[in-house]
Amino acid sequence: MSTTVELTRFKVAPERTAAMLAARPGMLADFLADRDGFLGARLVRLPGDEWLDIVEWRSADDFAASRRKGGNLPGIAAFFATIAELVSAEEGVLA
Repeated sequence: MSTTVELTRFKVAPERTAAMLAARPGMLADFLADRDGFLGARLVRLPGDEWLDIVEWRSADDFAASRRKGGNLPGIAAFFATIAELVSAEEGVLA
């Protein structure tokens, strides 16, 4: 099995940045508790109020199952609620 990488670029309004960063640990804890195959995540701050979330999954199937769940837990929903705009979402495999 190859590690699947989720690359999600999104915008957060400047006044919501602190809330987004505060919600991040709860989102990660909910992912660890509820998402089979979740390996970890890194958040990158980009120019222009944009962020890149780099999430690693054990497999493409695990990632697909996670996507189907959406914001099903409070920590995940709180993080998602801070996002103003989805810029892009991609999936790849570690080489």
